[in-house]
Amino acid sequence: MMMKTTKTLLSRAGEGLATLGAMLATQAAMAGDLAGGPAKNQIDLHPPVTKIAADIQSLHNFMLIICLVIFIAVFGVMFYSIIKHRKSVGHKSANFHESVSVEIAWTIVPFIIVVAMGMAATKTVVAMKDTSNADLTVKTTGMQWKWGYDYLKGEGEGIGFISTLDVAQRNMSDSGKPSGDNYLLKVDNPLVVPVNKKIRIITTANDVIHAFAVPSLGIQQDAIPGFVRDVWFRSEKVGDFYGQCAKLCGKEHSYMPIHVKVLSAEDYTAWVSGKQKEIAAKADDPSKVWTLEALAARGEKVYNANCAVCHRPDGRGAGPIKPLDGAAVVNDADKLKQVMVLLNGQNNGAMPSWKALSNTEIAAVVTFTKNHWSNKTEQIVQPADVVAARK
Repeated sequence: MMMKTTKTLLSRAGEGLATLGAMLATQAAMAGDLAGGPAKNQIDLHPPVTKIAADIQSLHNFMLIICLVIFIAVFGVMFYSIIKHRKSVGHKSANFHESVSVEIAWTIVPFIIVVAMGMAATKTVVAMKDTSNADLTVKTTGMQWKWGYDYLKGEGEGIGFISTLDVAQRNMSDSGKPSGDNYLLKVDNPLVVPVNKKIRIITTANDVIHAFAVPSLGIQQDAIPGFVRDVWFRSEKVGDFYGQCAKLCGKEHSYMPIHVKVLSAEDYTAWVSGKQKEIAAKADDPSKVWTLEALAARGEKVYNANCAVCHRPDGRGAGPIKPLDGAAVVNDADKLKQVMVLLNGQNNGAMPSWKALSNTEIAAVVTFTKNHWSNKTEQIVQPADVVAARK
């Protein structure tokens, strides 16, 4: 009986693996090349759009050739000796203890090879670290699991926003039905920069170690809490270029993409103007008193743009993500408890801090969740309440 049960379980496991394999094969066949991102059956580095990325690719190929030559030489001699001087054709093994000439050779030759490789790499590595005289400086903050961008210097100074995985992409992942060449790479707010300008990226993080990496631009820099590090790039082409967090930063690591949009100088200026007007429109008077209906309507937009990717549009959460529909903190009589969660985060960063949102946005999204789905608290949080809670 036990043997029969075991065979049945193994049979079902085999069928499940076969189904999974067929599904993955179908999805792989449907996927195509993504300009500025991964390509189908890609075996080389991403096509470079910066000089540094091109130098890295050339350096990679140079090192690969050296390693290939060494591999062929070493294994060629080894297999030649094994086949040509084998015992079955009458050869006897030589009996010797040491050879000064051989020892000198196998010390000097590798030393020369390593020095040559180091000299070839030094120029590129030094250039990668030269972040001086940048035209635009952007602070990039990694957080679980999104990126925050703050334009510190240059055209666009003062602009700041959060970039999160597009909600539709997360829904595709949850349903197990991915589609599109930009699957899990589409974001709501890409990092926008001008072409042919030196862009300095300052990286840090507010929870765990992340890494800002965009292969086409030839950049990868760790973002470490409490530390500030930097890297730079100068794109020679306009277009969309994609990357991902390159550190295992937690369970949502795969949902932390990077999208860099490179525009012409004229288009970038127009984007900056539009973004500044958008920010000015959001800079509401924190002393303004809102009605529940107006604040909830504003909060719905904030929720869909920032919260729905984890808590889902229906507020029921997903997996370990706690639901907001019927949540104790949402329905608590002390309305400021939820405000403090948004300001400070909780559960060791599993719920990140949303201090980057404005006072009005936080008040709006809290009011929305307290009066949506099955939550009918009729509580309203005003921007002034958030201002007081920040102190």
